Parts: sequence; C-alpha cells; structure tokens
Amino acid sequence: MKLAFIVQRYGREILGGAETLARQIAERLARRHDIEVLTTTARDYVTWRNDYPDGEEKLRGVRIRRFPVLKERNLEEFNRYSDWIYKNEHTHEDELRWLDKQGPVVPGLIDYLRREQGRYDLLVFFTYLYYPTYFGLKVAPEKSVLVPTAHDEPPLALEIYKDVFGLPSSFIFNTEAEELLVLERFGAYKKMRETIGIGMDLLDQPDAAAFRRRHKLSGRYLLYAGRIDSGKGCEELIRYFRFYKEERPRAGNLQLVLIGKQSMKLPDARDIRYLGFLDEDEKLAAMAGSMAVVVPSRLESLSIVALEAFSVGSPVIAHAGSRVLVDHCHKSNAGLYYADYEEFEQVLDLMLSDKNLARGMGRLGQRYIKE
Repeated sequence: MKLAFIVQRYGREILGGAETLARQIAERLARRHDIEVLTTTARDYVTWRNDYPDGEEKLRGVRIRRFPVLKERNLEEFNRYSDWIYKNEHTHEDELRWLDKQGPVVPGLIDYLRREQGRYDLLVFFTYLYYPTYFGLKVAPEKSVLVPTAHDEPPLALEIYKDVFGLPSSFIFNTEAEELLVLERFGAYKKMRETIGIGMDLLDQPDAAAFRRRHKLSGRYLLYAGRIDSGKGCEELIRYFRFYKEERPRAGNLQLVLIGKQSMKLPDARDIRYLGFLDEDEKLAAMAGSMAVVVPSRLESLSIVALEAFSVGSPVIAHAGSRVLVDHCHKSNAGLYYADYEEFEQVLDLMLSDKNLARGMGRLGQRYIKE
C-alpha cells in the first residue's frame, strides 16, 4: 500500500512521544509498504522555526516531504491566549484563532494534500492537537486514520476537536485507557478502531555496571528520562525528592539522575545529577542500573519511557494522575504510583526497605513487554 503519514515534526533527533511513535511505525512499515511522511521544516515545537530545508529527503527507507511553517510561535502570547480561552466563554472563531497561534501553520502541506490525496491508499494523522490534523482531516475523511495520542488536557475540551474526532474513518489508539477517554468524550463507538501501541525491540541486557562506572554512580538512584520540563512534572518530582532526602537521612546516598533535553533550571545539589542527552544504548543502560524509572507526567497516551524501562527490567514509579500509567502499573505489576507527597514517600520507603522488590517487579515488567 501507499500510505501518507501526516505529523507536525519528523526526524531522528526529534524525541517527542507522538513524533517518535510516527517515526518508528513508519520505519517498520516501510519494509513492506510505500511510506511517505508529510511534515514541516520545524525541529522545535516551542517556536516552529524553519530549521530543515523544505522539499524531499529519504531517511531509513521512508520518503519525507517537508513544507515550510508560515510563522513562528510567540509562546508568551499563545500562553496568555490559552489561559483566557480555557477560562472564559468564547466563539468557534476564537478557537480557530487559538489553533492558528498554537501552530504550526503550514498551508502548503494542506494544499499538497488537496492536490495529491488520490495518490495514497490511506492518510494517517498523528496527534489530534495541531493545525495539520485539523485541516488535513477535512481533505479526504473517508480514507483518513487518526492516531490521536490523546490525554486528559484542557485543549481536549475545545469544541473544534469535536470536528477532529468526528471526521476520520477509523482510529488507532496507543492504550485501552486512551481509547476509553476518547469514547467517553466523543462517543466514537461506530468508528473502526484498534488499540495497537508500539513494538519494543527486546535487546541484550544493557551493561548497567559499566554505565555506573562511567558516571561515578556508586549508590542507588532514581532515573528520569525525557524532556526536563515543569510541564512533564519534573519540578514537582525534584521538590518531592528533596523533601524526602531531608526527612529520611537514612536514605543516604540515594540520588535522582536526570537525562534528556533540559528545559528548566535544576537545583545545585549533590544528590541531583544531570547527565545530559544520552544515546539509545546509554539511556537503556541508565534505566537498567536504576532502582526505578520515575515518570511524573500526568499527560501520557502511551509512555514509551515506561515501556523501555520495563523492557530492561526496571520498575516504574508513576504519577497517579495519568490513567495510562496507572493502567500499565496494574497490568504489569511492575509499577507503583503516587498522587501526592505522602504516597511518593511511602513508595520510596517500600522500595528502599525491600531490596528484592525492584528485582521482582523488573522481571514482571519484562514479561509484560514480551506478552
């Protein structure tokens, strides 16, 4: 088949969850099908600045067509407008103005779809949220598939997204929890739908001991992997961890290790280590060597980080505000979760007092991934 994947950013260096999902599925399907990705020239979702050249290129068997973004995003102005629109009565036109301010505004991609959609068997849209999906779904809804990557966040309540969830012929969901959320909000019971998630490569066990030696990590540590941002729950995680170390001197040399792109200031503290951006092998070794991988985000539709942690035998400590993560914990028996500081404290007490607990949960996580 000839498939078009429409996604707001695309590239090996782009680490957003929806973008990673789109790239991994495109690369796997390209072994048997003709996959073309229609995307923007933006690398950074904060500004939507045109960093890539427009036009065509090929990456790992996938043809990519990039279209320039019309204007960069003014984040301060967008955030102010978002606060207003979430809290006040407003019109349909106000919501379209919000969509325009959010970006990426890429009319060239939509014009191309209108002209060329007949060349494709299916149009597969990743993420419900952005301009390319909102306008692209209107082009040929009868052969459009939406991978919404939806979670319970303020934009999901906007009226314009009733159009988005009403248009496609079918849906692909990452988890059952995401599917239930969409069915509850939009009643899309008559649409074709399937919960697929993502495949995980089960690799040889990473060398955690070598990772520890390279980074001089002698004691136990919790790991956070991903974008280091208050919107991902990192500020709260750091605050909880520091409270815990103050209240539990016996926690000794327990450290919080963070890896990934830094988008917020980190405290200058001996027990909080930032190791920067690590390659894939090093990241998995970091996970394998940890006491647990902490996923403090409430806004997940899949959480590739949690699945990667399970795949190398590391348990997960998750935020209870994420229905998806709680579901992973229940189904795998390989994760614990917290809703507030007191529960965070109890989870760490339990894991530190029972040395076999993390090992046993890790084995259950690997079984979950294999199944």
